[in-house]
Amino acid sequence: MLRMGQLSALWSVAQATNLTINLVTVVACCSMLVAAMLSFFLLQTRPVYLVDFAVHRPADSWKMDKVSHMHNTAECGKFTPKNVEFQSKILARSGLGDDTYLPPGLNAKPPAISMSDARWEFEQVCFSAIKEVLGKAGVQPRQIGIVIVNCSLFNPTPSLSAMIMNHFKMGSNTINYNLGGMGCSAGVVSIDLARQMLQLLPNSYALVVSTENITQNWYTGNDRSMLIPNCLFRVGGAAMLLSNKRKDSWRAKYELQHVVRTNLAANDAAFTCVYEGQDEDGHRGVRLSKELMAIAGQGPW
Repeated sequence: MLRMGQLSALWSVAQATNLTINLVTVVACCSMLVAAMLSFFLLQTRPVYLVDFAVHRPADSWKMDKVSHMHNTAECGKFTPKNVEFQSKILARSGLGDDTYLPPGLNAKPPAISMSDARWEFEQVCFSAIKEVLGKAGVQPRQIGIVIVNCSLFNPTPSLSAMIMNHFKMGSNTINYNLGGMGCSAGVVSIDLARQMLQLLPNSYALVVSTENITQNWYTGNDRSMLIPNCLFRVGGAAMLLSNKRKDSWRAKYELQHVVRTNLAANDAAFTCVYEGQDEDGHRGVRLSKELMAIAGQGPW
């Protein structure tokens, strides 16, 4: 048998070596396990569901057939006879039918294209679509955690997203974003932004509103590259309700899998193919370049 002093010495050595090493090992393993669990819960991808959507349907009084459109274009007194004929040719080749819509103010003489008229168009288009999609989903405005609006050419102050929050009296903790000047790519960008936000905020709804405003961007000059949008763009808007709540999976129309966008902003030809500016007479408009179709063929811009 070991003497009492020798036993104490052996115990001290054991404490200083194996037991200490084992304790450190256990602590390290526990720390790694906790870190792995935290990483799993923090970095896991939450599902993103399209719960429902609504598209604005204008009143029949907004309907504008091609004959009436060209009659109003000729009678407004803003365009030369040659440019009236030019617009008629563009409209004939545009693929638009006789069931498209324009804001009723454009039929006035002179056309009603003020800031207040543009706000009114936005309210009519987007508020109706939002009300419809929230009604379909049975969601109250104060349940919305994220609001994202994209409208390329009309960006007033307060912002369009703030107008929506004010009208529907959403909560003060609602996060809102207003995207402008991004052309046709803005819809994809908005969905991707909503997806990223829904990865960060659990148990949330995101409202995405996509539109373009015709009223304030109706061109009244005679630069042909700026006249083309008058013949192509019409009233429209959509509201989409996205969710990361797993309880919405059973009723969702779709689940978002991935978003793909090719960003060509560094390309000078792509950067200038759709360009807002003024003509020689000071009329504001959007110029479409001849390179637009070639650029669009390279991917979403």
